[in-house]
Amino acid sequence: MQLIMEMSGSNTLEGIYNNTNLKLPNMKKLGLYNIDGLSIPEKEENPIGIYGKAVEKTKGKNSPVGHWEMMGYIKDTPFKTYYEGFPKDLLDEIAKRADLPGFLCNKKGSGTDFLKEYGKEMMDTGKPFVYTSADSVFQIGAHEEIISIEKLYEICKIARNVIDEKGYDIGTVIARPYLGNSKENFKRTYNRRDYESESFGRTMLDVFSDNGKQVLAIGKIEDLFVGRGITRAIHTNGNSEGIEKTIEAIKNPSEDLIFTNLVDFDMLYGHRNDIQGYGEALEYFDNKLPEIYDAMQEEDILIITADHGNDPSTPSTDHSREYVPILIYGKALRKNINLKVRETYADISATLLDMFNLPKLENGKTFKTEIM
Repeated sequence: MQLIMEMSGSNTLEGIYNNTNLKLPNMKKLGLYNIDGLSIPEKEENPIGIYGKAVEKTKGKNSPVGHWEMMGYIKDTPFKTYYEGFPKDLLDEIAKRADLPGFLCNKKGSGTDFLKEYGKEMMDTGKPFVYTSADSVFQIGAHEEIISIEKLYEICKIARNVIDEKGYDIGTVIARPYLGNSKENFKRTYNRRDYESESFGRTMLDVFSDNGKQVLAIGKIEDLFVGRGITRAIHTNGNSEGIEKTIEAIKNPSEDLIFTNLVDFDMLYGHRNDIQGYGEALEYFDNKLPEIYDAMQEEDILIITADHGNDPSTPSTDHSREYVPILIYGKALRKNINLKVRETYADISATLLDMFNLPKLENGKTFKTEIM
């Protein structure tokens, strides 16, 4: 999920709070509004949680690099961006290997705008449309009834292979399927898949795997880590299913770590500048927190954080580099502890490794003694 505070112009949380009638009583009780630097007046007198914020050290601001840093790997060199479109020889090679008549679009901009502009032409020509954003992404849009989901995934895997073979240094290839018959009713589906670069280094998930720990990945976590260190994965159709699968897993624990990504905050609201929808999605999540608490055992620990910003109150529809919150709750943990500003997201994985008495990674400082 994305609950972000100001670092360089954007302020996701305050942007939503100041433009809606946002009510988050449970996260407020955890100490969300007590985090240093927030100008939201609703401070909690006696928070039941642990709260703070973290700076992103990684060179980038998209989901994979944010999640990698959270798990202990900091990417020092950013992936390459293609603001003028992708090279023709790259597109030609992918089309050749995938047996496609070619590609449409090849621009930087909003995917929802390109869906309206090229969605019908894609159906008429059989050519997927390719586009990018301010991040290092190679996105492929195709109608599910013209190019099957299986074929689109195959095209994405081919694109991933060509990109890596030829050294184009692109972070993520994304399948962007949609349905509908006109620009008025075209709609993306939840059959999105991400194909990440495998260039990232060792993470906490690798340490878990090496030491026999079990990890359940819910949402797109498996894609973000190309399956590394993942014991079991559940792909979900939006926030609601992701939350329910998480609660179910807490009630019936068979893994040591449940790692959930709630994609709707980004996909449906942040990238579409839907302030009201974003606020309502936050309220939905907040309302489910008591159910999560009730499912937790005495020794369980809940950490709520984010991998980047996506402020819907700004003109941009792209991710933003901002402080991310850290909210922690556990029945056996201390209450009302201010973690202040952490120097990297990797402090989260450093703390978890410390709690499990597992080998440390190079990045991050533990805050175990502060919260237990």
